[in-house]
Amino acid sequence: MNTLRVESELQLNNFYDVLFKKARISLGKTVVDRVEKSHYFLKEFSENKIIYGVNTGFGPMAQYKIDDEDQVQLQYNLIRSHASGTGEPLSPTCVKAAMMARLNTLCLGNSGVHPSVVHLMVELINRDITPLIYSHGGVGASGDLVQLAHLALVLIGEGEVFYKGKLLPTSEVFEKETLSPIKVELREGIALMNGTSVMTGIGIINSIYTQKLLDWIISCSVAINEIVCAYDDHLSHELNRTKKHKGQQEIAKRMRDSLVDSKLIRNREEHLYNGKSNGTIFKEKVQEYYSLRCVPQILGPILDTIRTVEKVLIEEVNSANDNPIVDVENEHVYHGGNFHGDYVSLEMDKLKLVVTKLSMLSERQLNYLLNHRLNDILPPFVNLGKLGLNFGMQGVQFTATSTTAENQALSNSMYVHSIPNNNDNQDIVSMGTNAALMTKKVIENAFEVVAIELITIIQAIEYLGYQDKISSKTLEMFKDIRKIVPVFKEDVIMYPYVNNVKKYLMKID
Repeated sequence: MNTLRVESELQLNNFYDVLFKKARISLGKTVVDRVEKSHYFLKEFSENKIIYGVNTGFGPMAQYKIDDEDQVQLQYNLIRSHASGTGEPLSPTCVKAAMMARLNTLCLGNSGVHPSVVHLMVELINRDITPLIYSHGGVGASGDLVQLAHLALVLIGEGEVFYKGKLLPTSEVFEKETLSPIKVELREGIALMNGTSVMTGIGIINSIYTQKLLDWIISCSVAINEIVCAYDDHLSHELNRTKKHKGQQEIAKRMRDSLVDSKLIRNREEHLYNGKSNGTIFKEKVQEYYSLRCVPQILGPILDTIRTVEKVLIEEVNSANDNPIVDVENEHVYHGGNFHGDYVSLEMDKLKLVVTKLSMLSERQLNYLLNHRLNDILPPFVNLGKLGLNFGMQGVQFTATSTTAENQALSNSMYVHSIPNNNDNQDIVSMGTNAALMTKKVIENAFEVVAIELITIIQAIEYLGYQDKISSKTLEMFKDIRKIVPVFKEDVIMYPYVNNVKKYLMKID
C-alpha cells in the first residue's frame, strides 16, 4: 500500500491516491515541527493581546472578552452549538476529501493548533473512520462552519462516525481503535471550523469525476461519428489549428487518435472533391449536424474549464483559509477573511455549467440516433424488434430528457445567491458548499444521460453490423458495455441496465 508523506503542497493526484487507491498518509517531521512551533508561538503571543477566537467570542459576539478560565470551554461550546447540519449525510469519500483538505491547511502552520489535532486526523483518514457530516448548513463565508463543526465534534470524541459500513457513536469507535480525542489547548475549535475545506474537498472529487465524464463523452462522440460515416475534416489538425484554443485542439486530436483505424470515417476529398457530384440535390449530407460536427468546439471549453477549476482548487487546498492567520516568521497574527469561499464557489458554478452543456450534447446525440428522420440509417428509437409492437430505446429517452432539464435548472449560480446572516456580520457570503454539492448532483445526472446514450450507441452498432468496421477503441467500448447490456430485440426492463452502465462509467480505476 502506498503512503503519501505530507511535506510539501498537495496535488490532485495525491487526493486520487488516498481517496480511490487507499494510499495512507504520514506527516513529515518538518510539518509536525511547523505545527508545533505555530501553536506555542500563538500561545505566548496571545497572553497579553486580544486575539479573535482565543480570548474573544465569535462573529458578532467578538466584542465580548472571554475570561482565561473559560477559554477552553469557549471552543467546546462553539463546536457543539454549530454541529447543526441537516439533510443527507455526505459520502465517506467526500468527508475524507474534506479531511485531507483541512489537514493540509492546518499543516501549513498558520492556524496555531496543537499537533495532536493533525496526528488524530491522519489516524482517522488511514483507518477509514469518517465523521458524520450533513449536506445542509454551510454558507461558505466563515468557511464551512457547520459541516466542519461535525468534523471537530468527532475529534473531541463526540458525534458519530461511519466505521466498517455502520454509523456508530464516536466514543465507541475510538474505544475499539484505542484512539484518544484531542483536548482543546487554545483555539482548536475555531481553527478546525473556520475554512473552505468541505467545499474544496467535494470540489476536487467533482473535478476527478468530470474528467472521467469528459473521457466518456469523447468516446461516445467518436462512435456516433463512425455510425453515420462522417467526413473526417471537422476533426482535422488543419481545421482545428485555425482556432487558438488548446482545449479544442486537444479534443480534436484525441478523437483523431481514436479513429485512426476506423473503416467508417470518410475522406471528403475522395467523396466530394473528386468532380463526380454533378447533381443539384445531394442525397447524403454535405455536413453533419452540430452535435456531431462541432464536438471539439463544444468539449474544448469544457476541457479548458476543468483545468482552470483544478488549478484554483489546488491553490485553495494549499492555502491558509481560516482566521486569524498566525505568521510565525514575522511574529504576528493577522485578522481577515481567508475563510471566504468565493474562489471555490465560482469554480463550482463554472464546472456545473460546462457539465450541463456536456449532458446537453449527450442528449442531442442520443436524439439524433433515436430519430430516424434525422439519421436516415436506423429504425425509430433504434428498435431492433418489430416496429409498432416493440419500443426499443423510446422509454429511456424520457429519462435522459428530464435529467438534462434538471441539470439546466440546477445550473443557476450559487456564487451570486448571497443571503446575509449571523446578525449581518456575514453580510455577503459565497454559498460555496451548496455550489459544490449542486455540481456533484449535476455530474451524477450527466453520467445517467451518457449511460443511456452509450447503450443506444451499442444497439445502433449491433443493428448496422459495424463491429468489424469501427475503430479498435470503439470496439473495446462496445465489448465492455455488451458485458453489461445484452442485445435486445424484445422489450426489457431498462432501469437495471441504465444504473449498471452508469455505475460502470463512474468507476474510478
